[in-house]
Amino acid sequence: MRSHDLFRTAAAGAIAMGSMTGQLQANEAVARKPNVVILLIDDLGYGDLGCFGNKRCPTPHMDALAASGTRCTMSYITNPPCSPSRCALLTGMYAQRFGKSGMARGLPIPDDHPTLAEFMRDAGYVTGQIGKWDVGSANQGPGRRGFMEVARSAPGKHYDFTREDGSPVYRTELEGDYMVEFVERNRDKPFFLYFSPLAIHGPLEDTPKVYGDRAGGGEKAPHDGAVIALDDQVGKLLSVLKKHGLEKDTLIFLTGDNGPNLTTGGGGSSAPYRGGKLEGNSIYDGWVHTPTIIAWPGQIPSGATYEGLMCTLDFYATAAAAAGSPLPERCDGEDLLPFLRGEKQGDVHECLFWHNADPTDLPHRNLYAVRWQDWRLVKYQEGWRLFDLRKDPEERNNLASQHPDVVGNMRKQYDGFVASLPPLKPGKDYPTVGGTTEAGWGWIIGDGK
Repeated sequence: MRSHDLFRTAAAGAIAMGSMTGQLQANEAVARKPNVVILLIDDLGYGDLGCFGNKRCPTPHMDALAASGTRCTMSYITNPPCSPSRCALLTGMYAQRFGKSGMARGLPIPDDHPTLAEFMRDAGYVTGQIGKWDVGSANQGPGRRGFMEVARSAPGKHYDFTREDGSPVYRTELEGDYMVEFVERNRDKPFFLYFSPLAIHGPLEDTPKVYGDRAGGGEKAPHDGAVIALDDQVGKLLSVLKKHGLEKDTLIFLTGDNGPNLTTGGGGSSAPYRGGKLEGNSIYDGWVHTPTIIAWPGQIPSGATYEGLMCTLDFYATAAAAAGSPLPERCDGEDLLPFLRGEKQGDVHECLFWHNADPTDLPHRNLYAVRWQDWRLVKYQEGWRLFDLRKDPEERNNLASQHPDVVGNMRKQYDGFVASLPPLKPGKDYPTVGGTTEAGWGWIIGDGK
């Protein structure tokens, strides 16, 4: 029971105590910790959203989120693909710090380091998870690593399901409904919601036609329809926050777990950058460079653009700052709020690193690269190549021979990072990637421990 409820019960009819209660309520409203929401979209390309240049696929709700907050144009994931990307975000550290690189699916995340969910739970938040998990070992599900409320995985293999009464349900819509349910249930207390839908991961052939038609149909309709369906779910979130007057009390992050799927008819876009997910594409910047929106009305600028170098490791540190709790020592991220507010200038990180290798994994998922200022240094089979992403976002012009000093400095930084890492470990036989192995409808409610 909240403190002002206790006072109201004890002092019913007492004018003086009623006045005190009103003051306590006012103080509580001022002191309330902000809600934190992370929207991590599967295979979201840099060029998939209208607010990042997509002219083909309408995304009015995500565009509205950007208008109420800040677009981050140099935002990265440090550990592709999906499983290491999620592990890094939820631990706030390079996944290589605990030996995870490449896919390495099923490798445990550290038991001696709090996940973001455990951290927020201990900071007084109700924590909830919806959608794809794909983190840690088989016994490290979301309910055991800090999430107090976990949405059940819809029964079936991918997107389309049928309820017992025969009515159809589209998984993305169901996951959006779960968001609304979570907010409605926890609107009177600070909450941390991690929404990681399967969308827009392929195959997408079962995307309902009604969504593709809203993008004008055509061969890219399944992908564009999936993006539009996802946008509708973001709209549900924004509507329920507005309904309860929580917009200014909620810090929202939106980004992708890696770049777009370009090889299985996905239709995603990394424009103006090049590349994306799967063979032949993952060497390029588009595999790890994702669109990012951060909104907190009244706390960070609205309709703004931040061009500094940052990454999803920073979400943990920023959430910790918003919650008013000290960051665990092993986190690699930085608090983004001073940069977004203009209190600090420039890049959040001097360099970002990719040292992704797993001899048991698919070769095309190996990536060795450094990002510094406008430069991207990447290791190819024949050696290191250097690109100026501002002038050459598609990485067509190798400048390594013209700037040996830049290559030397970036190699020195990269080698130092690699030397700080423990030996890399192989993955385990753990194919389950859902939020929970218990399929069905509704929620699993626990204590997150």
